[in-house]
Amino acid sequence: MNTAPMNTAHPQPADGGNDYNRQVIAEFRAAGGVVGGDFAGKTLLLLTTRGRRSGESRTTPLVYLKDAGRVIVFALNGGAPADPAWYRNLADIPEVTVELGPDTFAAHAVPLGTDEHEAVWARQIAVEPLFAEFRARTTRAVPLVELRPVV
Repeated sequence: MNTAPMNTAHPQPADGGNDYNRQVIAEFRAAGGVVGGDFAGKTLLLLTTRGRRSGESRTTPLVYLKDAGRVIVFALNGGAPADPAWYRNLADIPEVTVELGPDTFAAHAVPLGTDEHEAVWARQIAVEPLFAEFRARTTRAVPLVELRPVV
């Protein structure tokens, strides 16, 4: 396990990030967390994980759910059959950085228990119906993760 401290001062996406994500990240940071295009009006955060093999910081824009004061993200991967790379990274190294609006903070990623899944899914789908379509595309159990600020 890589235990080097993560750069929390706006880490950059790794070279493997795609151009679309790079543009969203740049717009998010330039506008204090507000973006247009596909994410206009969505609750969006930037999640920076550390690569489980490379140790490099990797930043991903994600839609999140504010749930009873908690910040929850969904390892949906657009309904793909495999978990997204960001989830595989935080499963091994749960210390992450979260950019939420103009704020940046260290957090500990904690998977939600299966007993909470359906209730949290229902709340997310009520806010963002497209998540139901993505969820229907896959047969895997989609991990839900709480991002707990480190105090």
